[in-house]
Amino acid sequence: MNKQQKLAILGFGALILSGCNTDMWRQPKQEPLDESEFFADHAANRPLVPGTIPRGHLREDDAFFAGAANGKWLDGFPDGVKVDKALLLRGQERFNIYCSPCHGRLGDGQGMIAHRGFSLKRPVGNIHTDRLRKMPVGHFYDVITNGYGAMFSYAARVEPQDRWGIVAYIRALQLSQYAAPQDVPAEEVSKALPAGDLGAAKQETAQADSNTRLAQK
Repeated sequence: MNKQQKLAILGFGALILSGCNTDMWRQPKQEPLDESEFFADHAANRPLVPGTIPRGHLREDDAFFAGAANGKWLDGFPDGVKVDKALLLRGQERFNIYCSPCHGRLGDGQGMIAHRGFSLKRPVGNIHTDRLRKMPVGHFYDVITNGYGAMFSYAARVEPQDRWGIVAYIRALQLSQYAAPQDVPAEEVSKALPAGDLGAAKQETAQADSNTRLAQK
């Protein structure tokens, strides 16, 4: 390689290096809480454009998004909410995260916050009272969405589908504390009990059915 070739290579390398700078990764930008000289309110964080709706958050279905229809709370779950094991497990997970600190894992109002340092004029809600066991499911959805008493809204923390999951799990908790033998299908009883206890369970179920019929007369 002669001297002229070396000079040409060095010159080409110098030309390339002269084009390298940090502008590509050090561009001017502002963080959400920064002060801005560009906008009149001097806030870098801009509000949403009026009338815009995030994808998947159009609130057209009042039954699903408000838990009510024709001005009344729903007695049953809205269309699009399939109450199955997957929903109950999801509801259990969300309930344990967001609800159990105050209401307890059983929903009896005996959560840790209720026991330690959280003073209220009235005790934390117990979902097993007669009043709340008779409440329609829309009531519980509304409470999660808008809050109730000292409880604030969880709308920003729990998505609508998960709220229905929590409501379904609340119903399961309520049933677990007040279930009667006749609520369990006979084939499920036979799976859960040893053979020796099956006859006693059937007798208990028959007696409960008889008591129910007498009470209805």
